[in-house]
Amino acid sequence: AKVTHLLTKWGALDDVLLRHVLEGLTLEELETLNASGYLPDKFNAWKSCADLTAMHIAGMRERNTAGGGALDAIAAFRFNWKLDGTTDPILRKLCHKDLRYVLTHYDGVKDLASLIQEAVDSEPDAAATGVASAAPGCTALGRFNRLELIDAEADAAVFGDANLSFALNLVRHRKALGHVGRVIATTFESLEVLRERYSEIDETIAELEKHFSEVYHEVDCTRIAVHAQFKNLERSLGAVYYNFPHAGAVGGFFDGHPLVNWRHENLMRLFFRALRAYVQPGGIVKVASNQGAVGVRYSYIICSAVENEFRHIETVPFLQWSLHRYGRSYGDRRDTYRRPDEGEGYNVQRAE
Repeated sequence: AKVTHLLTKWGALDDVLLRHVLEGLTLEELETLNASGYLPDKFNAWKSCADLTAMHIAGMRERNTAGGGALDAIAAFRFNWKLDGTTDPILRKLCHKDLRYVLTHYDGVKDLASLIQEAVDSEPDAAATGVASAAPGCTALGRFNRLELIDAEADAAVFGDANLSFALNLVRHRKALGHVGRVIATTFESLEVLRERYSEIDETIAELEKHFSEVYHEVDCTRIAVHAQFKNLERSLGAVYYNFPHAGAVGGFFDGHPLVNWRHENLMRLFFRALRAYVQPGGIVKVASNQGAVGVRYSYIICSAVENEFRHIETVPFLQWSLHRYGRSYGDRRDTYRRPDEGEGYNVQRAE
């Protein structure tokens, strides 16, 4: 009834696609939309009422998130636990040791002041996370995430790496740090398809295997449990990477179109659900994306992770990440005849 009420109010009772968009909302969201006075622009030259309404709803949902821009460890922590602004200056005065202790042990029940005192009285961690214990807390934590100082002994997995250039970058990084954990590099396409698109793929695979990495093809990151290569790897991954995820283009539709956009949100939900059994406690998952992406929106990544019992700890600007320099690709047949130039955005959405 609420859907019909809105369609009548907007004079769009015959718009089947707009009805489809509204039927995907909760009753609370429908009531909020109705009370907001929103009215889709019927005369927009570029987008339909359904497109505009879907974008408005996505923005409405994202206003209840921490945002898609840079977010340091303290800001993410405060948002996760719904702490007020008075805690911010207190947390920012803590050193690395104390802040890491608070972020790790806070459960929403214990008094924050008492936990901070516990942190002050605690001994520095003997692991790598205990270094620079007296350094400014937020800065030190940010450096850990930017310099990719992950567990040296745990395995790391890379998903959706079309030309395996990121996996190669990670392997070289871990070797320079003296890590002994493996890198498991995966591609969605078969080796035959990769050879058609990337002339250098055999050399890349050879170098990866030279560094004792394992390379698997035709791996669907949402169904890793059914792949024989991942058998007995439960709770073994210390780090997982998925750069610029995309559910694939559909001919005739842009990524944000209401009829196909659900595929991108579903990709993230199933990805994080699949990882739950494979990431070890304290492990880290990094997903790189564009803040303004209309396919896999930033809210799909963060909300899907939270729904599957992962915790959002920080949003790092991509160019501040030590592993950002690698040979990016489109990940589809366009790579046969062109690649994204350095610094170029992914501005072609047509399925070719």
